[in-house]
Amino acid sequence: MKLSVMEKIGFGAGDMAINVVIISMQLLLAYFYTDIYGLRAADVGVLLMVVRMIDAIIDPAMGMLTDKVSTRQGRYRPWLLWFALPFGFAVYLMFITPDIAYMAKLAWAYFTYIFMTLVYTAITIPYISLIGVITDDPAERLSANGYRFVMTKIAAFLVTIVVPFLAVWLGHGNKALGYQLAMGLMGAMGTLLFIFCFITTRERSEPELPALTVRQQFAILRRNDQWLILGVVIMLMMCGYVIRGSVATYYAKYYLGGGDSLISPFLTTGVVASILAMVAATWVTRFWDKIIMFRYTQLMTCLLSVAMYFCVGQSNLILAFVFFFLINFFCDMQMPVFWSSIAEAVDYGEKKTGLRVSGLAFGGILFFQKFGMGIAGGVLGFLLSHFGYQADAQQSTDSLTGITLMMTLIPALFHLAIGLLMKKYLINNPYYLDIQAELAQRRA
Repeated sequence: MKLSVMEKIGFGAGDMAINVVIISMQLLLAYFYTDIYGLRAADVGVLLMVVRMIDAIIDPAMGMLTDKVSTRQGRYRPWLLWFALPFGFAVYLMFITPDIAYMAKLAWAYFTYIFMTLVYTAITIPYISLIGVITDDPAERLSANGYRFVMTKIAAFLVTIVVPFLAVWLGHGNKALGYQLAMGLMGAMGTLLFIFCFITTRERSEPELPALTVRQQFAILRRNDQWLILGVVIMLMMCGYVIRGSVATYYAKYYLGGGDSLISPFLTTGVVASILAMVAATWVTRFWDKIIMFRYTQLMTCLLSVAMYFCVGQSNLILAFVFFFLINFFCDMQMPVFWSSIAEAVDYGEKKTGLRVSGLAFGGILFFQKFGMGIAGGVLGFLLSHFGYQADAQQSTDSLTGITLMMTLIPALFHLAIGLLMKKYLINNPYYLDIQAELAQRRA
């Protein structure tokens, strides 16, 4: 089924809304909690890890719930409408900095972050499942995901450029108030984008879902080796991506010595690279096997990260920008391929086992994603504390070394593991067409 440009844009709008939050978490949240909200780095590490582990457990449950709820408007679209307003409100709450005692502030951070993740899960699981029912054409899924990821990077632009600017403009010198108001506006925009996604998309198919117990569904997923590979890949990817993305703010401010004024242009360089990567991936996969492209771009990201560690000193500002651009470009070329591959792995599982597990499969991928983000958040906070990081102060040599390692060599290990693991992933376009043909014959 061919999708119109408007439907692809509408589909992308949903991920644009989601990424207002996820980009904030990956790029700004750790910095916000340490340098603006006022939490100690070790406490931030525990907070990021604990909340993400809770979130990871909730994801599969939400996936199973979407399998059980079906309305005349579809199985997945209604959730976008139901949770659009709570989503925007939760974003606003999470960036409030109350003027209270330290332990009470820490408790407020836990409450608002957990509330945000609950709402985020309730709207994200149905959204990522939507690609499996708006079209069954793998090329159209890849194209829709291309639109989707370009729009996620527009969200990243807003978070990395507009939010810091608005924080200064609206806060009038009060950074905490500025971030609260700026992110409140981002939350309101997210609400409108989810409503737009609901209006412009259509569910055209509803796969038959067997009445399976949770244990049976888990047993079926464990037999789906390709889905398991995707799960481990997204976990490793989030470890590398979140550690590098979160520490980039500290790297620009302290290691490169640019202060607060360098944060926005440095992060924006990565966003520009990611947008170009989305466009390039859609074009490259027309001529090159998408899974081979996935593997080699991750290996290239590893090599560039290692080279950045050895080549970029504190005085090499331009070289740092060049390496950061190239690392983000090659790292993010896999994104449209990965997220379109989940629906294909679900079909692979149905072919292999004779039974279809959809909601739990998508929810399970988010479990791996959040688990990886939790590990990354914990590693970030603990290493900042271990190397003696002091918020908004002159950093020691040990602290700068730790920031550099988290920017380069540590993420490189995760990208190397991904590149090697993807050698075992089989579902390229010709393979998937064979899966579709066999499933169509069975259903007929």
